[in-house]
Amino acid sequence: MLERQCKNLETNVEQGKAKNTVGIIFALMIGYSMVYMDKTMISTAIIPIAAEYNLAANQTGLIMSLFFLGYSLMQIPGGWLADKIGAKRVLLLSLGIIAFFSFAFGAVSSFMLFLVIRFFAGVGHGGYPPSCSKAVAENFAQEQRTFVQSLMLSTYGIGGVLAFTIGANLISMNWRYGYIALGLLFVISIILVTLFVPKDLAVKKGPVQNSASFKKLLKDRNVLILFLAMLLINIVMYGNMSWLPSFLEQKFSLDITTIGYLLSTNAVFQTLGTIFAGSILTKIFLGKEKGFIFTISLISAVLVLLFVFSNHLIFSMVALILLSMIVVSGFTAIFTLPHKIMDEHSIGSAIGIVNTGGTLGGFLSPMILGQLIEIGNGSFILAFGFLSVVSIACGLTTLAVKK
Repeated sequence: MLERQCKNLETNVEQGKAKNTVGIIFALMIGYSMVYMDKTMISTAIIPIAAEYNLAANQTGLIMSLFFLGYSLMQIPGGWLADKIGAKRVLLLSLGIIAFFSFAFGAVSSFMLFLVIRFFAGVGHGGYPPSCSKAVAENFAQEQRTFVQSLMLSTYGIGGVLAFTIGANLISMNWRYGYIALGLLFVISIILVTLFVPKDLAVKKGPVQNSASFKKLLKDRNVLILFLAMLLINIVMYGNMSWLPSFLEQKFSLDITTIGYLLSTNAVFQTLGTIFAGSILTKIFLGKEKGFIFTISLISAVLVLLFVFSNHLIFSMVALILLSMIVVSGFTAIFTLPHKIMDEHSIGSAIGIVNTGGTLGGFLSPMILGQLIEIGNGSFILAFGFLSVVSIACGLTTLAVKK
């Protein structure tokens, strides 16, 4: 099935001209991998940063959350810009901003500067997902977009592998080395987007979206429901991701390198889960996405509890791997649903609005969990119990989507 999907991409023809679909996918996936590496690596870097600067759990949670605040504020403008000036320009602008603030984060030594830099790094991140979705919509036929978008989202796991192998090993030596390397990797991704993403992505194939149509999107029932669903599922995803290294260090007394290898294994399975989800959503659950997401949310709620209550490392890791694969499948289903129910001429703005919910979830989650961990006197049970409840709420929310 996957082989057939990939072959179909090679035969994609638009406006009578065959496009280098492999090059486009490669460049966009590399950029997305770096984006997810940055999101993930902070959860490991925060351990030595907290030790060096004597930061409490709520302070480290704030550093992680401020990133998502900037991310959230830029999602809708990023989508609007992608529709207005073209995807490639926004992609390059986003990657350039992230590269600059990656280097900056590795150079400062102040809690307040950590907050400010992570906020502006989030601003840079905010333009990438909607402009990437716009690039997918402009270069691939509608029946291919769910699969291609799932390939983009599979980089969640690839970025995790990079963060927990290369990143974790550099951080174990000196956390600043990790961010110097990250900045260099973003420079490479800028070069690849420049070379492989077509220059004509800014060409409009339909009416230019005006403020009235954008306001209409903001009132669209499905957009608002998917906004809330993305908020809830990202609370689960990023709450879990942000505190995993700290949880494993505390509960099982593991060092950063060992944690990195364990979580990189988990990230590999996340990648497989995303690709598999894209395939089965295209072939098996086409038109049945709501039921798929609801089932996923119930299973995820159970796995979160099994993970946090287990006192055995192997059992906890099995539960975590299953949880990661299932949650990322639900995320893929929600993220790709706009491609099936939205007009491609406004897809950048629609994805920007929906993904704003996701980034708000990323903003709220580390902060909320940090407070719950403080209330629990360092215990993670209350925090992860909260994630279980939120997972169920996500599934119930998506049932309200109307096609």
